[in-house]
Amino acid sequence: MTENRPDDATPPLRAALQEEVRFRVLRLLQNNPEMSQRELAAALGVSLGRVNYVLKALVEKGLVKFANFSAAPDKRRYAYVLTPRGLAEKAALTGRFLRRKTAEFEALKAEIEALRGELSESADEAGRRQGHAPGLPDSDTI
Repeated sequence: MTENRPDDATPPLRAALQEEVRFRVLRLLQNNPEMSQRELAAALGVSLGRVNYVLKALVEKGLVKFANFSAAPDKRRYAYVLTPRGLAEKAALTGRFLRRKTAEFEALKAEIEALRGELSESADEAGRRQGHAPGLPDSDTI
């Protein structure tokens, strides 16, 4: 028997989540190339191992390159610089991210409106049961 865990997400959901992490890593690195892996993990709310895995994949794909961070007292620190391919990939990911988030936003708005309608219907029904006019507060609450 297998457990239902977040890691067992359906492939499209898993792909979207992985893409979102890549997008957020590229976005953070573009603005803060000197961020450490630990700082990236904290900013993203993911494990250090996950950040390490994502960074290795981005480097292997040629989207990010390591550069010595010359201003750092610890010369072992690296800056993670987006390559031209990395900048192009970030732009493509940004477009997909915006489309996905816009669709989520529209779905949320529709759900909120449906819930408001249900709430209004429930309040009207409760008022009718108590002998009050629909949609009007009872006299005790005025």
